[in-house]
Amino acid sequence: MKKKILSTLLFFFIFFSTKAFSNTASDKLYEKIDLFGEVLEKIQKEYVDEIDQADAMDSAINGVLQSLDPYSAYMSPELFKNMQTESKGEFGGLGIEIGMEAGVVKVISPIADTPAEKEGIKAGDYIVRINNEQVQGKTLMEAVKLMRGPVGSSIKLTVRRKGEKKPLTFNIKRQIIEVKSVESKILGKQKNIGYIRLKSFNENSDKQFIKEINNYEKQKKLVGYIIDLRNNPGGLLTQAISITDFFLEEGEIVSTKGRQISETRKFFARAGDGIKGKPIIVLINNGSASASEIFAGALKDHKRAIIIGENSYGKGSVQSIIPLNNGGGIRLTISKYYLPSGQSISEVGVSPDIIVKEIEEFKLDSDKDNQLNYAIKLFQS
Repeated sequence: MKKKILSTLLFFFIFFSTKAFSNTASDKLYEKIDLFGEVLEKIQKEYVDEIDQADAMDSAINGVLQSLDPYSAYMSPELFKNMQTESKGEFGGLGIEIGMEAGVVKVISPIADTPAEKEGIKAGDYIVRINNEQVQGKTLMEAVKLMRGPVGSSIKLTVRRKGEKKPLTFNIKRQIIEVKSVESKILGKQKNIGYIRLKSFNENSDKQFIKEINNYEKQKKLVGYIIDLRNNPGGLLTQAISITDFFLEEGEIVSTKGRQISETRKFFARAGDGIKGKPIIVLINNGSASASEIFAGALKDHKRAIIIGENSYGKGSVQSIIPLNNGGGIRLTISKYYLPSGQSISEVGVSPDIIVKEIEEFKLDSDKDNQLNYAIKLFQS
């Protein structure tokens, strides 16, 4: 065990000694390396249980990444492989987008029409137990691994929810998650309001979305559109740009800023408004994140839409999956989104023009959907 510790420290010494540091920075770094070695040695000698040093090093690497932001994380070779095969439908899922906040797993948003949403999981819930296992102290990827399992198998999630004194327990059956991006219908007493619910920004979302709008435009009866982004966790930047561009005649849609020149870009709308200036109302809530915030924020900044609901989640960053030589990988934040106004979305989100709180019994497409009903009344007033 001691040989492993010494070899680890030797690696750090050789690696960092080849770098050019100022004397002060170099001295501080070497002090931290010495401290790290001392801590490992104390763990080896004093900790109540014997530990696997390789696992300890994985945790140390992940700790560095998660200290940066809630979305950066380390994936061991096993987790990295699982993440890749999951997209092929070999694992069952719950349908939730999650992140880390202060060492706790937080639900960014349940995905529409998935087991998690149907059982009542909400944006902002904190997952404290998965089955009977405590989640606090685990990495994000470890929590994801615990939630995976065979299609049809059940899992018990214990969550803490703002406003609830006691933990809530949900038994959820895993399913293959197939998200249909777009849902639409005609609303209003005069049947003249187009309602488009956009559930995610996946590869073909723009084609599905624009096709629905164009079908409605051929009828030439609609006075405007309600675009529902509630509980939409986001997705691809290219999709957010394409769908936003559809409604704008000109102007900036979003910019990204990163340390690399290639990650610092601005995206602009091309001429042509797909609905020729008809009014738009966009619905958002705490589960509207990432690409949803780009869309809502850009239309708000250009005064092209009225935003109704609650403040969005505030996930305004781009993550890249970077493979490592050991077969694992890291999820690393490489840039941040900025709205046309120059405001960052990160940890701030998009604030609605009109705040309409969700009522406790809120369910999409129900008579008790007060936010949607408010939007319909605006069109009819």
